[in-house]
Amino acid sequence: MNARTDPSVLVNSELRFASIPSGISIPYVARGSGEPLVFVHGSLCDYRYWNSQTDILSQHFFCISISLSHYWPAADAGKQGQFGWRAHVDELAEFITVMDIGPVHLVGHSRGGCIAFHLAHEYPYLVKTLTLADPGGPLHTGATQEAVSPVSTDALRVKVAKLIESGEIDAGVELFVDSVSIPGVWRKSPVSFRTMAIDNASTLPKQFRDPLPAYTRVSAAKVRCQTLLIAGEKSPGIYRANVEKLESWIQYARKQTITGASHGMNVTHSAVFNRLIQAFLNT
Repeated sequence: MNARTDPSVLVNSELRFASIPSGISIPYVARGSGEPLVFVHGSLCDYRYWNSQTDILSQHFFCISISLSHYWPAADAGKQGQFGWRAHVDELAEFITVMDIGPVHLVGHSRGGCIAFHLAHEYPYLVKTLTLADPGGPLHTGATQEAVSPVSTDALRVKVAKLIESGEIDAGVELFVDSVSIPGVWRKSPVSFRTMAIDNASTLPKQFRDPLPAYTRVSAAKVRCQTLLIAGEKSPGIYRANVEKLESWIQYARKQTITGASHGMNVTHSAVFNRLIQAFLNT
């Protein structure tokens, strides 16, 4: 569907594909009616990651959850283009433009939070409000020194990539998921999440070869929309540090921390997460 979208014809959760000018077909699910609320997933995820949000928030908003290129269920595998955060920012801008739904309320989690941040920074006319949950990527706080990943993080990523590329997908995915949340969370995760993560395992080695850009004071200052930053109380320090710093750097930002939650907060603490988003959008 490449003309203006009528929310009334998209009230169910049927999977659809939108063709964008770059030649990619973007899988998406749309539910509800009202102001457009777009969800951007992070690592190992796809449009299914947001089911706990769209089930509830579609009662008040026109909810759209997408799968970025290369993620399940990628259509036309040979036409996905190069994997990269830069490409994902641009294709998200194309998607919102083709669907004619901007400016949107935009929600991004983890790696998707970084993509959502850069969309708001580079395409401000497409974003009405911004919500970043545990936004991924490094911080650049010094005057000249480049932000780099810790050696331990790089070593873990190498190990994860080797496991996945050698066919030990479950072991590789478990190692990665536990590293960005809390040890043991993979084995406690519901079957639906584990299935989704394994479906998207092939994207991890590609992701590791495409490091996210660092957040800077200068880039954050250019985000001028109302922004909600959500942290999990038990999330790894890198995410909580990003939330803390971005709150001080983005002019119209506010922060919320979900007690007892880790990185997958929108799934494990969905009721609280949904209330925070609804309260933010209703202010």
